[in-house]
Amino acid sequence: MEKNAIRILDEIKSSDLMENRVQLLARLGQLDPQDDTDVPSFVESLTTLWEDFTCLDVSQCLLNKAILPALPVASKYLALDRPDRCHYFLAFGIKVSQWCAKHLNMSVMSMEESQEEEHSNVFFQLLLDYLGFSASSFTAIGKICFMRDETAAVTVRKFVSEQLILTKEVILNAKSVMRYSSELEEDAKLAIARKLQWLLEILTDEEVYSSVLSSQLPMGDGTGKKIIWESMFSALLLSLKALMITLSSSPAWEELETFLLQNLLHPHFLCWQIVMELWCFWVRHATEDVMANMIDKLCVFMMSISTSETLLCPDSVLRRTAKSICFLLTHSPKSLTARVYKNISTESRSESASDAYLALLLEGFPLNFLPDQTKNDAKRQIVADFFHFVDNFSEKPSESSRYTAQGAPVFALSACLGILKTSMPEIDSKTLKFAIALVQKLRNSKDEMMRDHNIEILSETVRTLIISETLSIISRSEQLYTCQEMDNVITEVQKLFISETDKHHYHHLNKSEPSLALFLSGLVSYEMSETETCPKSRAVWELYHLLLRKRHWAWLHHAVTVFGYFCARTSCSQLWRFVPEDAALAFDIGSGKEAKTEWFMSELKMFLEKEQVLLSTTPSQEELELLSKEGMEVRATVQKHLEGRKQQRSVEEEKRPNKRRKLPEGICRGVELLQNGMKRINEGLSELRSDESEEFQKSLLNQFSFLEDLVSHLVSLAASD
Repeated sequence: MEKNAIRILDEIKSSDLMENRVQLLARLGQLDPQDDTDVPSFVESLTTLWEDFTCLDVSQCLLNKAILPALPVASKYLALDRPDRCHYFLAFGIKVSQWCAKHLNMSVMSMEESQEEEHSNVFFQLLLDYLGFSASSFTAIGKICFMRDETAAVTVRKFVSEQLILTKEVILNAKSVMRYSSELEEDAKLAIARKLQWLLEILTDEEVYSSVLSSQLPMGDGTGKKIIWESMFSALLLSLKALMITLSSSPAWEELETFLLQNLLHPHFLCWQIVMELWCFWVRHATEDVMANMIDKLCVFMMSISTSETLLCPDSVLRRTAKSICFLLTHSPKSLTARVYKNISTESRSESASDAYLALLLEGFPLNFLPDQTKNDAKRQIVADFFHFVDNFSEKPSESSRYTAQGAPVFALSACLGILKTSMPEIDSKTLKFAIALVQKLRNSKDEMMRDHNIEILSETVRTLIISETLSIISRSEQLYTCQEMDNVITEVQKLFISETDKHHYHHLNKSEPSLALFLSGLVSYEMSETETCPKSRAVWELYHLLLRKRHWAWLHHAVTVFGYFCARTSCSQLWRFVPEDAALAFDIGSGKEAKTEWFMSELKMFLEKEQVLLSTTPSQEELELLSKEGMEVRATVQKHLEGRKQQRSVEEEKRPNKRRKLPEGICRGVELLQNGMKRINEGLSELRSDESEEFQKSLLNQFSFLEDLVSHLVSLAASD
């Protein structure tokens, strides 16, 4: 590179024509640096070429703009831990920053004069290019320690100072331009509103959203005397809400409304949270008529997508829409909740309205926001539907149910109890008998023929979900634990979860273990003899053993929390019987091989003490490391799955035949005759008499054009092998 670069640099210095200099700089940027010994002199030469004075025409801007791409080594050395090379680029950046700041002020002051539009465009493009170079420089500064080199440290400080000055000038001039030009202000608002979708796309990057959630920014406390630290996420939300206020009285508001509607079901958790926060902000400050109209449209949309296939799937469009609406209602005036309930009331409405109502319940519809009379009517209707389903539970599902999803009344009651956080005295021993019958049906479905038969009635997956929701209902109904049928429920549940060895069953039952844990926590008022010969005591012990053996940190936390709740309230004195010898907490943390009961009790004591002391979620370093490890494993699993699917698609594409099936000889012969016929028709069109009406000729030509396209398509099919 050295000889070629020096030769080109000499040619640039000796040339008086700007066009020649630009072309030579372009050639200079194409050189591949093999030796870095000439980098300092090379960069210094380019720095010298950059004139200090601000240009009066476009030529100097074009020349300076060509110098930036002529730094082919910039990206290489800025990315390396080379302070001996990096500071040369920073010195170049200092000179460019000073020039850009002066030129920017000159451009703004002369905007109303007859300045060339081309000149302005070139300068602002140059400014954008340099800001990209500046961003790379800051990345390099963050990786390199300059404290040992005083000269380099001074250069870094000067570079940062000049960048801040340039940034300030850009912001101040932008504000000045917008302040004195109302037309430009509206255009800028519209441009910003159209960039909101781009903002969400950026936030889906894992590096970006993790930084948004973890980083903090210095903010003024309002008095100007104190600096407080605020999370970047909160600052971002505050900025977007301020933008909504700014756009509310401008034509760009329609663009913002479209943005909010399009992203109501955004798949990324952080983007969805941001969009819903903006929705809630809008609802709290919009007029009642506007929000009533919007809520009505959302309800109509949700009822239009209600289908039984998607109702029990949390990721379905129906459930995600219901989730967004429930989030909106939870943070909105209570009158909106009553309006939604009125729109999707199950009385004298279609099945789609009933399914939409169930989807809302599953996503936490705020029943407590309804007027007392309406809430009581809703509770009575849900309980009545549940007992109607229980009374008619047999070999065939109830045909009189207003829902299309199987077992929907069970899901509705379970969701209702979770929302209201209260027990319902109307729930009696029928629920326990229903649970026994349901468990027995699932346990007896091992036989393949029987299982296929049951799919026509209640699928095994749905039945497992119904068992899970039934256990959840029982756990929230304390009066059921004193019923005689509870003995049989415990025995049947133990047989289902412990005695069942079929992996197919276990795969489905694994999803029911959270509800099983809640069910076991309610046994504090259940009387047990605590003897080896008591079947119900042994059943409870084995179920607790199942939970406490779980080694996944999330399952373990849930199981230990439930067991701690049980220990603090039960009258049982032999709690050691509830703990298996191979409990997850009993293993040595270091090796993970040796297990002792003493370790379990010690860890349990520490866990319960920590739960009582911590009033807020304050993760320890160990917990963060475990969470990070789990995240890495999940990422690796997902990546492996995606690569497997990609390879599978590649194999399928390779196996896919590239040649089309050859048409029979008769069809090919017919197509050939059609081609000849088209030629004869085309010849006949030229023989039309001039006295024919224009309308007739136009109609005939249109029909011929359609026929010609069809025959051409047939010819292409016949010609392919």
